[in-house]
Amino acid sequence: MNRRSMLLLPALLAASAALAQAAYPARPVTLVVPFAPGGATDVLAREVGLQLAAQLKQPVVIDNKPGAGTTIGTSFVAKAAPDGYTLLFAPTPFSISQVMYPRLPYDAQRDFTPVALLAEAPFILVAHPSVPANSVKELIALAKAKPGTLSFASAGNGTVPHLAGELFKLRTQTDLVHVPYKGGGPAIVDLVAGQTQLMFAVPVEVAQQVAAGRLKVLATTAPERLASYPDVPTLRESGVNGAEVRSWFGLVAPAGVPRPVVDKLAAELARVAESPAIRASFATQGVMIRVKSGEDYARYIAADVAQWREVVKASNARID
Repeated sequence: MNRRSMLLLPALLAASAALAQAAYPARPVTLVVPFAPGGATDVLAREVGLQLAAQLKQPVVIDNKPGAGTTIGTSFVAKAAPDGYTLLFAPTPFSISQVMYPRLPYDAQRDFTPVALLAEAPFILVAHPSVPANSVKELIALAKAKPGTLSFASAGNGTVPHLAGELFKLRTQTDLVHVPYKGGGPAIVDLVAGQTQLMFAVPVEVAQQVAAGRLKVLATTAPERLASYPDVPTLRESGVNGAEVRSWFGLVAPAGVPRPVVDKLAAELARVAESPAIRASFATQGVMIRVKSGEDYARYIAADVAQWREVVKASNARID
């Protein structure tokens, strides 16, 4: 290669990258949802896909691939061509599965390119009215005075509510009994009936029960107080540090997708997140817009994996 060619090489590479970005997408994009149709994650994904299609001026096809705790759909995307045409609508199990399953056909950090975090859904700690504690401080004192007598319900082993309870136990050094259910609905029914005493729940799931006085809210796991419960303190305000928990939703692509394509997707998703339709829809489901991209999103995933690895190791949590 002569000197003239070498001098032109950076310009040619930049032009090639710009061309790749400008040409993408030239055909429909597939958005894989690792859950069955009709659930909360599927609903959010379809709304995002609709708005993203308008931004990209290409159809965004939702492909539901449920099973094995989201690992089937996630594995499918990990093996897809790294061209930006197959994406994963990644929920929190994306990082939890990495530490809950002893063997996976992919690595959540090595085999994917983070595109953009879109939103988070905080949890609240609710208790049955019969629990003689009206604050987290009183709850901790009660749990330490009567170890192993208070139970917390969850939607099943390995779910975020389960691991949120294990994290709370770890940070407060309390002995609470985990009672797993096959879904959040049955867990809430038994909690309201007084069969269990506590639960980490998404606010919208228990809003009616709280309003009717059948459950009481002790704290939120979010880093700040929630607009829907302005008088409810955070766990940190209640003296429990390092126990922030949230469900999150974002998009990831197979490793190796060209950077211009990733950057274009991230930019378009940021616009999607700002759309009034998405903000209004997410708000009704208790989901808060939280946009991160690039290295910020990569660090976010890494921190999530590290937190759940600590919790799983300390609690010896297992998926049935």
